[in-house]
Amino acid sequence: MANICFNIALGKIKYYSELPATNDALIAVPIETAGIVADATMRDYADLSTLLAGASNEQTTMGRKTLASVTVTVDNTNDRVAVDCADITWTAATGNAISAVVICYDPDTTGGTDSDLIPLTKHDVTLTPDGSDFTLTIADFYRGTSAA
Repeated sequence: MANICFNIALGKIKYYSELPATNDALIAVPIETAGIVADATMRDYADLSTLLAGASNEQTTMGRKTLASVTVTVDNTNDRVAVDCADITWTAATGNAISAVVICYDPDTTGGTDSDLIPLTKHDVTLTPDGSDFTLTIADFYRGTSAA
């Protein structure tokens, strides 16, 4: 589950996770250990371009992954929404160590820039790639109430 929800996404994660546009997607972006900013700073970024323009760096050797099998479940019993997806696998992962994966909403996968990607959640992940496959096990990447 998420370690932080970005301020820009509070109350919108359910909507974005339902993939309301024609060519939209949720994208996982690995963030390098070196230079990663504190959660209190990271949560204020309104788009991926701004996040990456700061001290935090994308781990580009592993690359971004599009989330598959995204489901949104409204849980009336517990008064929350849960967003899940299939596990994410990076095959033969190499490059710099990562400390986080940020999941972003991409409103149009056919074009655009990082300034169009809205960061939704940040997940603490510790990995030093060594050429092995790495699978990030997902169990509700987001679970929250209407206020978050």
